[in-house]
Amino acid sequence: MQILIVGLWLLQGSLMFVDEFKFHRERGLKKWERLGHPIDSLFFLIPFLYTMTYIDTQSQNLYSFIGLCGLSCLTVTKDEFIHAEECAASEHWLHSVLFIIHPVALFGLWLAWKNNFQSIIQVQSTIIFLFMLYQIIYWNFGVGAQNEAES
Repeated sequence: MQILIVGLWLLQGSLMFVDEFKFHRERGLKKWERLGHPIDSLFFLIPFLYTMTYIDTQSQNLYSFIGLCGLSCLTVTKDEFIHAEECAASEHWLHSVLFIIHPVALFGLWLAWKNNFQSIIQVQSTIIFLFMLYQIIYWNFGVGAQNEAES
């Protein structure tokens, strides 16, 4: 089961890698996305942090977890009105696949939580957190911000 969960997260991460390092770098990100993408990562991280805080998967904790996952799924769609103007068809397609995988990855988190696979949850949480930090730093203070200011 752990291999299945990690495989789901690797698939999602691979697609995010293509989105970030191919599409975003090719077109650059305007201010809304430079702020919005780390927010997406934060709202994806929150259910992971929740499962490390509340080990019990019963009743109220489960409902809270489902609510956090739903909020994460809605949050990632917030940029689509920007993407409609900024993205090529190939990037739109990739986003649609990411929208499908997002709740599946969170289902994998539920499986990991239910089976008390805390070590893989901790590793994935660290990866998500580091990616969010990269997004904040690169796009708002680093090369991505400088490139956007020049254009």
